Amino acid sequence: MTLLPIGCFSDGTDQNDVIDKHTQSGLDLLDRYIKFVKERSEIEQNYAKQLRNLTKKYTKRGNREEQECKFSNHASFQEILNELNDYAGQRELIAENMVTGICVDLTKKLQDFKHERKTFLIEVKKAQQNLESSFKHLENTKKRYAKEWAEAEKASQQAEKTENDLYATKFDVDKAKQHSHARTRTAEECRNDYAAELQKYNKDQNSHYYSEIPQFFNKLQDMDERRIRSLADGYCKFSDIEKRVLPIISKCLEGISAAGAKVNDKQDSILLIEQHKSGFEPPAEVEFEDYSQGIKTATSESSLSQPKVRNLRWPFNKKSKVNSHAPPAEDFSHLPPEQRKKKLQGKIDDITKDLQKAQDQSEALEKMKGVYEQNPQMGDPSSLEPQITETAQNMGRLRGELAKYEVIAHTCTRSNNYILFEEFDDIETPIGQCTALYSFEGNSEGTISITEGELLSIMEEDKGDGWMRVLRANGDEGYIPSSYVKLAS
Repeated sequence: MTLLPIGCFSDGTDQNDVIDKHTQSGLDLLDRYIKFVKERSEIEQNYAKQLRNLTKKYTKRGNREEQECKFSNHASFQEILNELNDYAGQRELIAENMVTGICVDLTKKLQDFKHERKTFLIEVKKAQQNLESSFKHLENTKKRYAKEWAEAEKASQQAEKTENDLYATKFDVDKAKQHSHARTRTAEECRNDYAAELQKYNKDQNSHYYSEIPQFFNKLQDMDERRIRSLADGYCKFSDIEKRVLPIISKCLEGISAAGAKVNDKQDSILLIEQHKSGFEPPAEVEFEDYSQGIKTATSESSLSQPKVRNLRWPFNKKSKVNSHAPPAEDFSHLPPEQRKKKLQGKIDDITKDLQKAQDQSEALEKMKGVYEQNPQMGDPSSLEPQITETAQNMGRLRGELAKYEVIAHTCTRSNNYILFEEFDDIETPIGQCTALYSFEGNSEGTISITEGELLSIMEEDKGDGWMRVLRANGDEGYIPSSYVKLAS
């Protein structure tokens, strides 16, 4: 089966031109589609890149941003950015699959088709040239036959004329007849050559139009149909590649919707209150001073004998001076009481978890060492000593930190009403004396250091939490463990 019926044209030249143009047009279309897919993939790549840059630009970093992300509206926006970043990844995947699944494959096939087409067209052209060469040889043989036949006719007429001439000699007549016979033989040979060449040409022409050319055109048709099928497959892949990632893209979009649904305005308000609740009482009302009554009456004796208490500084009034640029203290003393207690408790919980992990690791190492001691072929017990020592040191460090922060937490509980006092109007009266049995290092806020044998004034008794407030001879005042002192009799 050929691309076009043989009977449509008087020769194969017009048909060859049509097929040449048609196959070239098909290859041009394939090349255009490859370029189209490449540009589409570049658009996807640029789109994905812009989306990634956008998410990177608006993604928050640092401690302050992490603190804000605890609020649902901030956290949801971060989730949206994460989902959008994943969405950008799917667009990149589409671009990559289009290049590898369509462009690379079709580009290779395009080169093969071009080579095939060129080879077939060269064969067709060669066959046509052979037929044309055979036809020219036939024409030359025919012309020679016609020429020789004309010469034979002329020689025959001349011989007849000479024979009828009364004045011609016998020699002239014989010579003319011999010349006529020679010309006739030559004409007959040319006639036979022409007949043979004609038979050969007709055979070549028949083979050309009914065998060679249809065979080449069938090959071109097969190539063109394979080119069409490849192009159709590329059209389908153009859609299928994106369809394959649609479920993931849908999940990304669903994640964005879910992030929006997670926003809780009431919860955010409560979280803000909990984070910044100070624990301070509001300042007392300002008393009215009546200057119209003249000089105020003297204060009673009972009021003079009572000790004056410290004035509490309200942390949000204009007189409060807070250095916002100062680095946070290790014991969180820069925070208001309520926040400080939460931070301290969180720190204690973290240290407790780390200590538990260290203990589990230590137990595992000891078990492994025991196994090695019972089965030396499994390992050297001494090789575990460095890890065991390091774990023991880490446990000791964690226990020290845990004890330190527990002391700070107990001190914070008792000293919330004193750590932010602005100044004393007067000194409170001691309620007793005591002597230090041991030395104590007061490293946390609200505590003081004492030395063994030191005489101290008791300013506040132990309220049941194991701490008491004392006054040293040098004027330092703060909390110490009640078990570190002996009351004076």
